[in-house]
Order: sequence, then C-alpha cells, then structure tokens
Amino acid sequence: MDHTLRNRLQYKFENFITKGSTSMFISLTVLFLLCISLAFIVRLIAAALFPEMNLGLFDQLWMVFLEMTDPGNMYYVAPDPNPTSALLKWSTIFSGMIGIVIFSMLIAFITTQLTLLMTELKKGHSRVLEKDHTLILGWSDRVPDIVRELIIANESEKSASIVILTEQDNEKIHDELFSLIEDTKTTHIITRSGIISSLSSLERVNAKEAKSAIVLAKCSENAEQEEKQASDARAIKAVLALIAIKGDNAGDMNIVAEIFDEKIRQTLDVFESDNIVSIEPWNILGKILVQTTRTSGLAVVYNEILSFDGCELYFYGEDVDFGGRKFYDILYHFPDGVPMGIRRANGELIIRPDDPNTRMEEGDEILILAEDDSTIKFRENPVVVPGNFTLANKRVEGRIEKQLILGWHPIILTVIPEYADYLVKGSSVDVMVNNPSDEIKSRIKEFRKNYGNLNISLIDKNPMNEGDIRSVKPFKYDNVIILSQPGKMIHDSEKIDSETIVILLILRKIFKENEENEDNEEDKEDAPENRKTQIFTQIMNSSNQSLISHTDVDDFIISNRLITMIMAQLSEEPGIKSVYDDLFCEEGSEIYIKPAQLYFEKFPVDVTFADIIGISHKRNEICIGVRLKKYERDSEKNFGVKLIPPKDKKYTLNSDDYLVVLAEDEL
Repeated sequence: MDHTLRNRLQYKFENFITKGSTSMFISLTVLFLLCISLAFIVRLIAAALFPEMNLGLFDQLWMVFLEMTDPGNMYYVAPDPNPTSALLKWSTIFSGMIGIVIFSMLIAFITTQLTLLMTELKKGHSRVLEKDHTLILGWSDRVPDIVRELIIANESEKSASIVILTEQDNEKIHDELFSLIEDTKTTHIITRSGIISSLSSLERVNAKEAKSAIVLAKCSENAEQEEKQASDARAIKAVLALIAIKGDNAGDMNIVAEIFDEKIRQTLDVFESDNIVSIEPWNILGKILVQTTRTSGLAVVYNEILSFDGCELYFYGEDVDFGGRKFYDILYHFPDGVPMGIRRANGELIIRPDDPNTRMEEGDEILILAEDDSTIKFRENPVVVPGNFTLANKRVEGRIEKQLILGWHPIILTVIPEYADYLVKGSSVDVMVNNPSDEIKSRIKEFRKNYGNLNISLIDKNPMNEGDIRSVKPFKYDNVIILSQPGKMIHDSEKIDSETIVILLILRKIFKENEENEDNEEDKEDAPENRKTQIFTQIMNSSNQSLISHTDVDDFIISNRLITMIMAQLSEEPGIKSVYDDLFCEEGSEIYIKPAQLYFEKFPVDVTFADIIGISHKRNEICIGVRLKKYERDSEKNFGVKLIPPKDKKYTLNSDDYLVVLAEDEL
C-alpha cells in the first residue's frame, strides 16, 4: 500500500516528537521561527502599501518580535501614535496572537520539563561523581546506624562520602534517613535508586572508585527460607557485580556482605581475597548475647570496642621493627593502647599467645586496642615498668545457673548451643513461648538430645501476660532474656519493639514488688545466690534503646547497633573479621570481667594500670581495662568501665572491683 506524502511526513514527525524533550524543544523553536518569519512578511507587505509604517527592515523585525513576545507592544506600531491603517492593525493583531500561542506552548513546555527534571533528580537516577566513598547497597533498619558509625569514623577526614544505592523510592529513604541523622559532620550522604546487582546502577554510583561496600540483606531473619535464599542470591550477585566493576583493582575495595546461609557464605572463599567478608548477623549477635549474660558489664565493653566512638582494634606495625622482642614485653612500649595479639607475615592470627616466650618476627603486625590509629606509637624503651605484685592465684568456682528466655527468635539457635559450651552440667535454660509451633517443639527436642548437660524446658505461656510471667518467678533466674519476635517484613521493628518494651515493663514491675516484699522467704530461697537477676533486652531499632536504658540502670540492651558497628568496622578493615571469629567463640580467647580478688591478696591496693597488666600476665591473661564498683550505676562514668587507661594511671582497687581481661576462660 502506497502512503501519501502527507502520511509519510506525519509519521516522521510523530517519530521525531516521541524521541524526547529535545526533539519537542527543537520542534517548538522551528515553529516559532516560522511564525515570526510569516508575521515579518505580512509586516513588510503592510509597510510597502502604507509608507507611514516604513521603519526600516531591522526595526520592522524588532517590532514583530516585541509584538509576539508582549502583546502590550501592539499599540506602539509606528512613529504616529494614532495609526489609521486597518492592515497595520491586523498585522499587529496577527503577530500578537501568534506570540501568545507560541510562547504559551514554550512556557508550558519549559515548566513541564523543569518539573520532570526535579522529579527525576528526586528519583535518584543521576550519576555520582564521588571518589573513595563507602557504598551501602540495599536498605534496612540497620542503615541509619551504619551511617552514624561511618560518620564517626570519618571525623578525622576533611571530606568523606557515603553513597546509598537501594531499590526503594529514593525520596522516601532520603527523608527517612535525614529525619534520623541530624549532624553528618564531615561526611556527605548521597542516596540513589537502582538495582544493587546491576552494572549500570553500580556505574552510576561510581562503584569503580569506591573504597568499600556493604551489601545488606533484602529480608528479615524471620522470613521464609525461600526469601532468605533469594536475598542471599541477590547479595552474591551484588558482590560479583562489584568485582566486575573494579576489574583488576578488585583487591582495592573492602566488601562486606550480609548472608544467611553458611554454605553460600563459603562460596565467597573462591575469590581468595581478604577484602571480601560475609557475616550472618544473628550468629554473631547470639554469641555476644551469651557472653554478656555470663559477665556483668561486658555489654558496656563491647559497645565501646565495636563502636568507632571509643577505643578500636587495629593492626599496627607493618613497617615497624620490633627487634625480635617478646610479645608480652612490648605491652609496655606503647603510651596509648594495649597489644592483644600478633598477625604473622603469612596471615596467621595469634590472639593472646599461650607461650610467654613468643617473639615478634620480621613482617609481623600486632593487634592493638587503642583510642585511634594516630595515637599508636611504638617506643624503643618501655614507657613504664610494672611493679612485682604477688598473685593471689584464686579461681572462680563454676556453679549451676538458671536462664529464662522469653519469646522465640532465630538468634536462639545460636544462644542455646553457646550456653551448652559455657554452663556447668545441671544448669537450666527455660524458654517461654506463647502457643509454640510444631517447629519450635521439634527444635527444643533436638536441643535436649544434643545438649544433655543442660536442662532445657519449653513453657507454653504468653510472655506479654503479667500473670503468666509471675507464675514462673522470673527473679529466681540468674538472667532473663527478652527476645524480639520479628515479622517477615524487614520494616516491622517499631511494632516488634513496642511489644518487647511492654514485656520489659512487666518484668520491672514484678522485680520491684519482689524487692519490696522482704517477708517472702520462699522467693528468697529461689533467688540466685549472691547475685541479682539481670535483664537482657533485644531491640530491633536502636533508636528505641534510649527509651529502655532510662528504665533501669541494670537493664542491658542487645540491639542491631552491635551488628551495624561490626559491619561498619569490617568495611574499614576486613581483617578484623578473624579477630571477631576468635573473640566470640568459646574455644578461643574471650573478653571477661573478673573480680580483682583473683589477682591481689590484700585490699585496698594502690596500683598503676601497668601493675595491673603485669599481674594479669601471671595468669596468662592480658588486661585491657578496669571496672570500678563505685561507678557501676553512673552512666557518665561509663558504668565504672574504663578501657586502656594510661599505663601510669593510678588506681585504688577494692575487693569488689573488677579487671577487664582477655583470657581463655572465666575461671
């Protein structure tokens, strides 16, 4: 079928128009030029017929332009203010009407395009020009905490950047993020929308020149297995995309990925890169939870070590000659910081060497806990010499303990096996769950079978019911752990935390009434010997932490913030992952808060921190701080915990004070 010329021209014009705003602007501009040309020709014809209109060629064109752009100029058409030519008037009206139509179209077009441009910018599809920035891929409740930690880490830099790439609505997450973070200090925060495993999206956020990337899970830990698998697959694809973007420079980027399945995490080992690490948050948090319940005050220690706002773990000494000194001798060669281990030149990590004669070798680095990497200075001579105190050589006797867990959360799959490693035979773990599912009952049976040294019970009662909680006498336990019970969606934290806070308030009420009821001899007998029951509360949204911490100074909070601290630190130094694997494992060296009575024979005793380090060494331990009893309820004094004080700092220790040490066990 043959098409007419008109149809073909119309078809080409429609194709041209649909190419976008540029073609539309060109079309309107051409139309304007055609119209002004037509009006100019009419004006010239009128000027030829009526000499009084003869203003000159350029002046005629200028008058046409003025009449088109502003109809108010139609009156001033000739030197004579009262022209009588009808043709002159009609040519003027013609120019003005064309101008109104054309410029209305142009103004509407420009307004529309500016609106579209602003809308597009808000969508976060523009290119990022930042360099040496930290990428956060994905969105969850952890993002604000991760950003806060990175802001603190970047304080020493004049200008730093964090770029967040998510599949969520960019305007929404931007508003949510900045409603929670008021002061970004020296850090610029940029948000963009896109697919985190897409090469084009990663190119838009300049991933090639990023220094580190954090890949977040897409679903919560309580989601269905299929959702977790999809989240893990997405994370792996994002890691592969980052490696592809970096190319030969992939080793220059630190990548931290949040992955649920251990087998999938192991697949990242194929890259044989120390810069790529993966973590399963609830496995780590479960181990931290168990350790903090074992030692009063340990939560305060971990909050300081894991945060950039306090002392941190560093590897130091790649270019330092330690002169073959013994490791335990160099503890006194640093004005700030306490060495905790060695990283050999071949990558082997030795935390708290068992052999007191272990020496530093060429190429070795030390693992050191210090205020900042800028304050770590190795001195050729000791900055202080410890005194020679006689070791009391006492041990803590293990005892049967009782633990109460309220609620069910995937973290419990780590908590109970960890308790089996720590608690003495005959200790008990009671789990209260409202209408437990068949899966939960099956898990409890499996735990009883695998961990025969513990008495594990499942209590079918409602943790949110005051009567049900009273019936189990929570004050008879050593520790009560309130677990969050997250929904399947990753943004359910507010609802979850509200229920957790209700349970906590019920417990505080019960404990307060029990303390006031001094005549209840039966309850006194059930209470743990010489120890007040502690409450540990798991919070999903760390912004709710301040609400709970003001409830009672004895309430300890285990929140997502601990995980975000770890993820932020790993993005800066992936090698710290092997340190955490050791510290949070019962078989390795761990941090304990031990009574000063285990070390000194007489009290009070006047000592320097160097003296404390020296006497701890006699137990094959490394002291990293102290906890003073008199400040245990003073939040401004960090609840009495002071890590890595100056080695010449003097203390008067009493029998109820404690030392914070790195040791093999708690005995």
